[in-house]
Amino acid sequence: MKAAYITPIVNKSDKSYRPISNLSVLSKLFERLVSKQLVTYLKDNGLLPKLQSGFRAYHSTETAVLKVVGDILQALDTGNIALLTLLDLSAAFDSVDHSVLLQRLQKSYGLHGTVIGWFASYLTGRSQYVRTPASKSTPSFVLYGVPQGSVLGPGSFCSV
Repeated sequence: MKAAYITPIVNKSDKSYRPISNLSVLSKLFERLVSKQLVTYLKDNGLLPKLQSGFRAYHSTETAVLKVVGDILQALDTGNIALLTLLDLSAAFDSVDHSVLLQRLQKSYGLHGTVIGWFASYLTGRSQYVRTPASKSTPSFVLYGVPQGSVLGPGSFCSV
C-alpha cells in the first residue's frame, strides 16, 4: 500500500513527459477515511486558515482571485499603493521534511499518540518506480515529500 508506480505521460503542448503517480485503490480508500477525519478535526477546532481556498471543499480559485482583486481595488480606491507578488510553489511538496511535518502536526495542530504514529508510518517506508508498457524500473524509497497522487497528498497538508 506504500508503493506508487509512476507513468510518464507525454505533454502534447511541449512534447515533454509529465509524471503521473498511481497508488493502489485500497490505499486511496483508506486515505479518504483518514482525510475526512483530519479535515473534520481541523474545521471543528478552527485550525484551517479562513482565507485558504486551495484543496478545500466549496472553495475555488475563482473566489481566491475575486478576493485578491477586491483587495487591490479597495486599496487603489482609498489612494493606497497595491503590490502583488506571486510565487510558484508547485514543486514545494516534493521537498517536505517528514520530521518537520510531524513536529508541526504535533505542536500546531495538537495531534499526538496513535494519530502521529499513523502519520509517521504513512510517510515513511514509501517507494516508487517508473512503469511503461514495455518495462519497469527498480523501486526507490521516497525520503522527502508528501505522496503525490494520494488522497492525503499535498491537499491535506496544505494548511499544515
